[in-house]
Amino acid sequence: MSVFFRKTVASIFSLTLLAACSDEMSEEELLVRAADIHARVITIDTHDDIPSNFATAEVDPGTRGPRKVDIPKMIDGGLDVAFFVVFVGQTERTPENYERAKEAAMTKFDAIRRMTYEMYPDKIELAYSADDVERINASGKLVAAIGIENGYVIGKDLSLLAKYHELGGRYITLAHGGHNDIADSATPRDSEEESEHDGVSAFGEEVIAEMNRLGIMVDVSHISKAAMLDAVRLSRAPVIASHSSTRALADHPRNMDDEQLLALEKNGGVIQVVALGSFVKQIPKRNEAMELLREEMGITGRGGFRNLPEEQRAEYQRRVAELDERWPPANLQDFVDHIDHAVVLIGIDHVGISSDFDGGGGIVGWNDASESQNVTVELVRRGYTEEEIAKLWGGNLLRVWREVERVAAELQGEQ
Repeated sequence: MSVFFRKTVASIFSLTLLAACSDEMSEEELLVRAADIHARVITIDTHDDIPSNFATAEVDPGTRGPRKVDIPKMIDGGLDVAFFVVFVGQTERTPENYERAKEAAMTKFDAIRRMTYEMYPDKIELAYSADDVERINASGKLVAAIGIENGYVIGKDLSLLAKYHELGGRYITLAHGGHNDIADSATPRDSEEESEHDGVSAFGEEVIAEMNRLGIMVDVSHISKAAMLDAVRLSRAPVIASHSSTRALADHPRNMDDEQLLALEKNGGVIQVVALGSFVKQIPKRNEAMELLREEMGITGRGGFRNLPEEQRAEYQRRVAELDERWPPANLQDFVDHIDHAVVLIGIDHVGISSDFDGGGGIVGWNDASESQNVTVELVRRGYTEEEIAKLWGGNLLRVWREVERVAAELQGEQ
């Protein structure tokens, strides 16, 4: 009997036994237990997108608005920590575009820092370390952290890594939609070949080494399978997949297959299972219908829906509801199925939780930060213990973050 088979059988037996124990609780008891656990554990969502006008009068994170993550919704849902994301999309690699990407990144860094240092310092504080997360959480304030989505924002300038780290950037997704100078993407642009570097480029090897030295987590979401396996091999510290689900349950190129998950386990890293509908549940006919609807209504880009006039937004929502009735979208149970699969395959210590809210994320049952406790309810329903839920909601991410910090201190000591 192989080690993998024994581990899988043991994991399935454990989950089945725990689920049986949860069946003994009444619904009211289960909800009370989930609420108690949710209040005690540190809950971390590793991927929340922001627009370029974030933390302004137009997009005020301190007031309840149409966005899926704001301070009131975090409080309502008991979401303690959000990684606000500095995202810049891929464009042609020219000196002029590198400069524009850097400027766009700085705009978002400034916005996150404005929220935490100027607008709402009494409610939310920026964390620079894993210890900061625990300290700020213990103080009763919410925690902001910063992730960078797309290494394109460094262009070919390694020195920018130190600048972004100084400003609070604590992970970098090596590539995004389209190849860049660092790595191949899991989703090349229409004009691109399937592979440019056959994984991580020679420059990308330098980037990963410098990220290790500085203490920036290497994020393998969005990159090709070959690039992901290269990153795991090259990194001296554990890596993260900040917002990916499992390909065994939803065959999407952005998800991770079992070989990748096993490589992640060996590396000591963590997959932050993401609540983005098409990564959770593949419904080709609904996807086609949604694409046609968005095209018909002229909705493009991440902020396309919000830019519609009020009457058109209402019409769009009505027609989406019709599609949902015909083809039920991904829900909380589908999402936790991905968590179960990853836990069975690679163990409870290597799985976490993310939403990709305001970047496409959101499922029935966890559609914004105010519904975060529902995830804990479903985990309790399936028999996960408080210790396991604490690991899933943030403990595993903090473990990796601390190991990245340790490796950085070691490498800097070698200089």
